[in-house]
Amino acid sequence: MQRYMVGAAVLALTAGAAQAGGIDRSGQSIAPIFEDGNYVEFSFGHVKPKVSGEQVNNLFGPGPVVVVPGLGQSSGNMTGSYNLPGFAFKTDINEKLSAAIILDSPYGADVDYSYVDPLAPYAYTGSNATIDSRGITAVLKYDISDRFSVHAGARNVTTNGNVTLFNGYQMETTNESDWGYLIGAAYEIPDIALRAALTYNSAITHNFTTTENGVFDSPMETVIPQSVNFDFQTGIAEGTLLMASVRWVEWTAFDISPTAYVASPTNLDNSPLLSYDNDTFTYSLGIGRQLTDKLSGSVTLGYEKSTGGFSSNLGPTDGYTSISLGLKYQVTDGTAISGGIRFAKLGDAETQNPSVLGQTFGDFDDNTATAIGLKISHSF
Repeated sequence: MQRYMVGAAVLALTAGAAQAGGIDRSGQSIAPIFEDGNYVEFSFGHVKPKVSGEQVNNLFGPGPVVVVPGLGQSSGNMTGSYNLPGFAFKTDINEKLSAAIILDSPYGADVDYSYVDPLAPYAYTGSNATIDSRGITAVLKYDISDRFSVHAGARNVTTNGNVTLFNGYQMETTNESDWGYLIGAAYEIPDIALRAALTYNSAITHNFTTTENGVFDSPMETVIPQSVNFDFQTGIAEGTLLMASVRWVEWTAFDISPTAYVASPTNLDNSPLLSYDNDTFTYSLGIGRQLTDKLSGSVTLGYEKSTGGFSSNLGPTDGYTSISLGLKYQVTDGTAISGGIRFAKLGDAETQNPSVLGQTFGDFDDNTATAIGLKISHSF
């Protein structure tokens, strides 16, 4: 019975990262390796952020804008919706050793300042940027005993990106595919559905070639940051499961620094195109409950602390709080259909005026993201 609840709970946790720290999207879950027997799943998530702000200072000088804040120069919704397809297959090699293959879209960004304010256009209007990635993870788990196990594996991430700014600057990268690794351990008490799993994910370094303004090719190193995931669950009553997780990501190691952009005379402090001043901790806490013999549900709360300071004009949010609801229907003993929805209140953020360092340029508040997810799984 506890097995039935886990799927609904996990889907509620992962039905779209809904603007998690940095450019995180999937959270690098390896949950399928802990499924019983042979197992396969297909999943699909759709995330719809709504992020808009208002220009509060002049991009080209220290003076205030002419339009009164609240009456013009709105960015409109500058984030695009995106999809998160996924697949996983797990099998037992023998009584002690199991293996899994997991496909996901671990990182990404969709920025589109296409809205034109009828009173006065936002200064970044016409800017857009995308980051796309595909991940494949191969992981092995070895059961030392019926309670202790270790797991390790390799992860390949393929990434590319492009950006166009309002001032005519353009950049696109090559498509790069590079490897990292993961390693971890878990402690389980199956009788009470208890599991505590700790996983370290190594950094992955991409060596891109960038083309800037259509003519300037140069190398650019970008580090996909290392991270640590801690996942916990335990039965707390008959048919009731408590779940919690913590994820740390070293986003301070990540930046996108094209050569010509960094060296431009208009880039007053030679800052990267995109970088983060703080690492992130993301927390979740949820309850799963068996509702009937075939139906289970879950409620999960999520939290990522706002770090303060200026956020990037290409990612003007800072932390979030969220609530997720999940349902799972056990069609047969082996086949289940799960669905989840997640609503996130995104943290308010201020962006910096690139022409006047230390001056607020855009004020982004009262923003949200909604994610829905569907998963079909089969054990055999």
